[in-house]
Amino acid sequence: MHYPMKADQLALVQGWPHTRATLRRWNAAPWRLLAAWSLGSLLVTGLLLAATWFVAANALPDATRHSYPGLTRPATLADFGFVARRNFTVLALHALACVAGFLAGWVRPGEQATRAQRYAAPLAIIFVTAATLFSLMAQANALGHGAADLAWTLGIEPHTLLLRLLPHALPELFAVFLPLAAWSIASRRGAWDELLAATIATTAIAGPLVLLAAAIETWVTPLYFL
Repeated sequence: MHYPMKADQLALVQGWPHTRATLRRWNAAPWRLLAAWSLGSLLVTGLLLAATWFVAANALPDATRHSYPGLTRPATLADFGFVARRNFTVLALHALACVAGFLAGWVRPGEQATRAQRYAAPLAIIFVTAATLFSLMAQANALGHGAADLAWTLGIEPHTLLLRLLPHALPELFAVFLPLAAWSIASRRGAWDELLAATIATTAIAGPLVLLAAAIETWVTPLYFL
């Protein structure tokens, strides 16, 4: 016989009071946690930028003419929307990793974690770490080849190009990797019950940064090359 699950049995519903309490606790003393999240996100950002430079420095540029908003044609709101959607998609995927960790590890107060949950924790860490490394390699490859093409078009070295891209690349990458940094810190401490709060907090911080970075990339960064 099938018994439908009631809404109040869902982990997100059961864990909401705990999530609100966690957010209030963090809000009372936010700086230490924000510093840890920021350091983790900046570390991943630095690794990706270094890998991007390595790929760009060793890639064979594509001589095909590409369209670069703000350089080969005027930048438009559509270009801004494309960049923002792309980065919000990456941010959403990283935020969902936090939500998935919460759903897998949430234990109601007064109860013990099940055997499956105890085994799931290290497996989740391995899976997300592997997925992150794969994502970084794929992004470094794509960004590196794109940087090589643009550097060739502009007649500059890849490292010079990347330095000029930093005003939008740093806040953009910092923002999209912030949820992953929070996930990594919480999972190492076994604080799976804090991951929903981490999702809310990091997304609230990252969202405006993604919009700001998209605006800089669309309308400000091209000015460095004109």
